[in-house]
Amino acid sequence: MKKRKQRHHETLFLGIIQIILHTLLFSRRRRIHRLLPLISALSGSLLFFFVFFSPPITSHHHHLINPIWFNNGTGFQMNLQKEHVFRVPMGGGSLSRDVWTSKQSKFYHACSHSTNKFLSAEVNTHPNRYLMIATSGGLNQQRTGIVDAVVAAHILNAVLVVPKLDQKSYWKDSSNFSEIFDVDRFISHLSKDVKIIRDLPRIGDKVITPYRTRVPRKCNAKCYETRILPILKKKHAVQLTKFDYRLSNWLDTDLQKLRCRVNYHALKFTDPIIEMGRKLVERIRMKSKHFVALHLRFEPDMLAFSGCYYGGGDKERKELGKIRKRWKTLHTRNPDKERRHGKCPLTPEEIGLMLRALGFGNDVHIYVASGEIYGGEETLAPLKALFPNFYSKETIASKEELAPFSSFSSRMAALDFIVCDESDVFVSNNNGNMARILAGRRRYFDHKPTIRPNAKKLYKLFVNRNNMTWEEFTSQVRTSQIGFMGDPMKVKPGSGEFHENPSACICADSEMDIGSATNSGRRDMVEVTDSQVSEEEQEWSDTEYMEINEVEIQ
Repeated sequence: MKKRKQRHHETLFLGIIQIILHTLLFSRRRRIHRLLPLISALSGSLLFFFVFFSPPITSHHHHLINPIWFNNGTGFQMNLQKEHVFRVPMGGGSLSRDVWTSKQSKFYHACSHSTNKFLSAEVNTHPNRYLMIATSGGLNQQRTGIVDAVVAAHILNAVLVVPKLDQKSYWKDSSNFSEIFDVDRFISHLSKDVKIIRDLPRIGDKVITPYRTRVPRKCNAKCYETRILPILKKKHAVQLTKFDYRLSNWLDTDLQKLRCRVNYHALKFTDPIIEMGRKLVERIRMKSKHFVALHLRFEPDMLAFSGCYYGGGDKERKELGKIRKRWKTLHTRNPDKERRHGKCPLTPEEIGLMLRALGFGNDVHIYVASGEIYGGEETLAPLKALFPNFYSKETIASKEELAPFSSFSSRMAALDFIVCDESDVFVSNNNGNMARILAGRRRYFDHKPTIRPNAKKLYKLFVNRNNMTWEEFTSQVRTSQIGFMGDPMKVKPGSGEFHENPSACICADSEMDIGSATNSGRRDMVEVTDSQVSEEEQEWSDTEYMEINEVEIQ
């Protein structure tokens, strides 16, 4: 109602101006002196009208009009500045391509079967050699550890004991492996690759006590053979602690394919989790044929850890600064530099603007997977305004339905994982574990559209958006996102996380259009690899953040 009144006042204001101009321009010169009292009265009225009715000027009020001024005392000249109207249209427009499908995806398929050179579990496994691992972090970080543990067991010719999940760190989830994953499927599906048992066996009445140690990050096959194999031969059982990202991206092709068989086929959630996840998807599908899933990381502690600033003034600096003091080992970061380099999570509003610019209209249904949002509903309001059809698991399921999961962070995360995986388009505002795991999974299964914001290029557009029209903004967003839309791409071996780009497990069809597909692949490769952050820079978002939180709790 306030906005409608404001527009009415502005219309009336401009109408009065037009009357004055019309009077001045079309009155004869000799009659101007007779109109001076009228002009003075109207001018005074306009001044009063403008002061009384104008809304306060804020950083969000972009409809600027240059002032009126006299020209040598003989007439008026008004220069109404041509507005750079950054106004998001209701429809949102569309791309020249179908926003719900991936370009060239039909020319690629998953290929994770082992070659003839890969030794079966029966041949490869040595007796009395047992590997245990203790995972670390949240659900998706633990998932990477489970996947890599199977590969490590094969490298060490060992029997793998079902991994122990992290129950003591920041997430405080008491769930064990069998309460989240189908343990029987895990063991049976991989029986030809690695022998897996539920618990360490006894030797007579004696319980085997594993030797506890840790391997460096990104340890390759040679590293395991040098560091762990001698211990394993001597102690017979070894437990690797904090097992996350402890295996290199640079592995033999057969080992990479084993990673894919574990991640995309053997690891399956338990039936109760799958059933609830499918219910959530079905309820969204009843409302819309297509939907977008957004993984939104905008929690207060994550923002504090990032060292980024989002324009909240002293209040934000004090609140996030207080949280940041928990981490005594963190270096001071320049917030502006972090944003310029694309290292800050996009805000909910920025994600919404990007999606609208990419062609997703305001009628699109969007599911948001997130934790506590810094700023709460006020922060989410711009995104909800851009996409009114806004859902979360809490809005489409009752408290009673979520009760078996709500006390366990990993089980709740698993529900979000299922919905995001089943979505027509997946997008994230971060480069954390869930975003990477899902990106790789969606590439493996038919290259379902997965949008990763090119934060470094988008930053400049968000900062300058009020100096351009919506059409200009849209064009530049689409150009910036080339190579970041989840289309099939060629990735240099070892570039980025293998869990995000499982290139060894994606093969091109023989009947593919070599010319168009190759050109598209080359273009995407240049766009992505040139602006891809290093492995070390990627880890801060979840891994280092979690570890420092662990220290704080302990």
